[in-house]
Amino acid sequence: MNPNLLERVRARLASEGREAEFAHGLLALSLPRPALLDTVRLLKDEFGFDLFLDVTAVDWPGRDPRFDVVFHFYSTRDHVRVRLKTAVPEKDPVVDSLVPLYGSAAFMERECHDMYGIVFRGNDDLRPILLYEGFQGHPLRKDYPKEREQPLVRYRE
Repeated sequence: MNPNLLERVRARLASEGREAEFAHGLLALSLPRPALLDTVRLLKDEFGFDLFLDVTAVDWPGRDPRFDVVFHFYSTRDHVRVRLKTAVPEKDPVVDSLVPLYGSAAFMERECHDMYGIVFRGNDDLRPILLYEGFQGHPLRKDYPKEREQPLVRYRE
């Protein structure tokens, strides 16, 4: 592990007004939505975070903004991880897609869109990947009723 790398990342991003702290053994960055692509590009190009691991969301009903969209990255050279999160309001749950930087983001963003309803601007394929066409709602939102019945759909032949 290279703690110097994480300190350099923290110092660089904190100097640009982004929140950066160590939590649970990894660097956690909080930033506004407009800074997402530039920050991820910096992590990839300047600091060597060449592997995009995951994107998910956290639902905070009653909080404004309601959602945190959370991204995880890994440096295969330095063997360290970094977590990045940005707050997204319920009325406009849109963040920029990371597909231009990491091709694998296409499928992970589809899953997050399925489960939480987060829209990834620039990902042209947000079809359901875990749910079926016609599924109504987003099942990982905390206000989704677990007893809800879904419309029946015909099997494809």
